[in-house]
Formats: sequence, C-alpha cells, structure tokens
Amino acid sequence: MSHLYSVDYDSEVSVDLAGDVPPKPQWAKYIYGVAQEMAKRGGCKVPAIDATFGGNVPLGAGMSSSAALESTFAFAFNDMFGLGFTLAELAVIGQMTEHNYVGVKCGIMDQFISLHGRAGHVLKLDCRDLSFEYKPFDPAAKGYRVVLVDSMVKHNLSGGEYNERREQCEKGVEIIAAHHPEVKSLRDTDLATLNKYKDEMPEIVYRRCLYVVEEIKRLLDGCDDLDADRYDEFGAKMFATHDGLSQLYNVSTPELDFIVDAAKAYDGVVGARLMGGGFGGCVIHLMRESVAEAYLADLQARFNTKFGLTPRIIEVVISDGARRIE
Repeated sequence: MSHLYSVDYDSEVSVDLAGDVPPKPQWAKYIYGVAQEMAKRGGCKVPAIDATFGGNVPLGAGMSSSAALESTFAFAFNDMFGLGFTLAELAVIGQMTEHNYVGVKCGIMDQFISLHGRAGHVLKLDCRDLSFEYKPFDPAAKGYRVVLVDSMVKHNLSGGEYNERREQCEKGVEIIAAHHPEVKSLRDTDLATLNKYKDEMPEIVYRRCLYVVEEIKRLLDGCDDLDADRYDEFGAKMFATHDGLSQLYNVSTPELDFIVDAAKAYDGVVGARLMGGGFGGCVIHLMRESVAEAYLADLQARFNTKFGLTPRIIEVVISDGARRIE
C-alpha cells in the first residue's frame, strides 16, 4: 500500500497503485493513473511508495498543474524503477491518465512541455507525430517581460466543457471528410475548405472549427516571429488568439476578458491571452519592461473595483522540465 500526501491540499491517502480500486481524492487519481498506464505498457507494477509532494504551479489556474503532477511522478517512477520509457512515452502516459482516470480528453501539449521544457526556449510541437523544435525565447534580453495575472476564477475541465468542444471539432472534421476522405483532423484542411462546407455544419460546430483553423496558422506565423525577434508581432497574435478563444471557442470569462481588454488599451503591453483550457485561470502577458509595474498596479486596482478581488501577479520563469535534482 502506498501512502501519498499532498502539501497543497493538506490531504493524505493510502492506495494500492497496482490495484483495481482508484483512490477517491481527485489529485490522487493522477498518480494512480500514471502507475496504471505504465503497467499497461509493459512497465513493472509500481511498488509501494511513501511520497510527499507540493509545488508552486497555481492550482486550477490554467497552468497545467495536473500535467505537472503526472509528469513529475511519471519521470520519478521511470527513473527510480528503471522502466525505460522515453520522455515522449511518459507524456503519452500522462495524457492517457487524463483520458482514462480523470475524464478529460485532453491533448498532449501540457505533459510534453512539462517533460521536455528547456530554459530560455519555447517548444513547437507536432501533436500528430510528436516531433518538436525548440525556439529561443529570451524576452528579458529584448526589454520585455512575461507575467501571469490570475483572474482568481478557478476552473475544472472535468466538468465536460473541454470534451464537448473536442467533439464539436470532430463533427466538423467528419463533415469535411465526407467530401475529402484524406482529412483526418482540422490540421489537414484550410480556411477556404472549411468555409466551402460551412452551410453543412451547425453554427456552433463551424465556429469551433474556425477558431482551430485560424489558430494553427497563427501558431506557424508566431514561430516565424520568434525566429526574427518580432516580439510586438508575436504579441499581436496573442491578442488575436484570445479573441478567438473568447468569441469563437467560448471558453473565456468576464474576468479574463476584462484583463485582456485592459492590456489592449495600455501602451507597451504588446500581447495577452488566457492560459490553458479557459473557464477561468490566468492571462499571460507580454509587455515592455518599462511599463510593467505601472500597468500591473493599474490593472489590480481596476479589477478590484470591478470584481471585488485583487488578481495575483505571477512572474514567469521558463525553466527545464521534469528532472532528478541531486
């Protein structure tokens, strides 16, 4: 029997990680699921352990705290017990933990970056074949600052909203694929093709697909911006992404929109967008260092007047992913 203690929740549970009975607390399901998924893939059954863990990734703030937890324990089990999984395989194990034990049909980006993160870089990932490329990202050297503003609205994607939007996008793919069998996902199509079959789609399906198709192009163009140190242009795409998430994908909140609107109106804040799956959490900002303190103070005051809460400011540090600390 393993004994697990979460510092952040001040909660303890005893569970057989190799057994058939999932633990009750939601946080413990992430660890249990990782152990189960490893065993399915030929790894040994994880033996009994005693583990205490905590962290500084904000919980329920769109910052992938669940992926961080899965990736940490996947890396630790793999390292301690010599299971031989690659980092990419560990990311898949984390993703399948979400699917099979938490009920969120998530993608693999969060787990992948939690394991493959590199200080001073962002990562361009092909989610189909898991090929990836590091892009240098050193905003401080260019006079910029990256800051998170926590809207103080917590989210929980297990409620079904994420899965619903995924199903809507899959419906759009199904409609296009009836005419173009080679289309397996929205990355296989383009805006012209999507618009060609717009009338065959429910309006909500079209809007979901439109956001994804436009976002794919923004991602590729944004990588070109980073290669050329075009930080202002990259920031403009962050604003456009938030508009799509708010107006087409409908995963924003009044609090998140308020923060982004404030950023758009402030000279020197070049980009902002919600983080994660939406429905609350944080807005990530790219701003000139020279305006950061004044903007953040102004935003906190205005947000407090509007919502009666003072948003938390979180400095962003781009660091290495899961690893053993000697």
